[in-house]
Amino acid sequence: MNPPTSAHSSLRALSRFIFLSRWLQAPLYFGLIVAQGVYVYHFFVELWHLLTSMQGISEQTIMLTVLGLIDVVMIANLLIMVIVGGYETFVSRLNLDGHPDQPEWLSHVNAGVLKVKLATALIGISSIHLLKTFIEVGSKPVADNVVLWQVVVHMTFVISALLLAWTDRISTRTAAETRAAH
Repeated sequence: MNPPTSAHSSLRALSRFIFLSRWLQAPLYFGLIVAQGVYVYHFFVELWHLLTSMQGISEQTIMLTVLGLIDVVMIANLLIMVIVGGYETFVSRLNLDGHPDQPEWLSHVNAGVLKVKLATALIGISSIHLLKTFIEVGSKPVADNVVLWQVVVHMTFVISALLLAWTDRISTRTAAETRAAH
């Protein structure tokens, strides 16, 4: 057996250093956890506002406030997908096997699946914003171009999600065919 050359050792050290660099993402996920806490606080402030003023507000205002609460929950779900899925995919395993609360989707998460899940979450959030705008149109003036641009952005999210899902399906099928061939 030949001893490793200096060039081989240097390349191996560089490879390990590059692989270790994935841990630079860990503080970013921690920051998203802090942002999640901000959303939890915001949710309870809005819920408290709804509960303390429910006698004097219209059904439309209640509906808009509830849609705002749903929006916060959907953004929080998006954050969890990014935090848990991103950490598991790009930084390190979470070792949750057998844990009763392990999300079902986590067992088969990869970068492609995560992108599709994020895109569909963005569609849901965009749908809530669009619905809020449509409800507000009846009670206050909303510029036509605002509604138009929200629809354009929403449709862009829909088309992007469809293309991401299609691309992920093709790459998954190709990978499966390659494995079957070998």
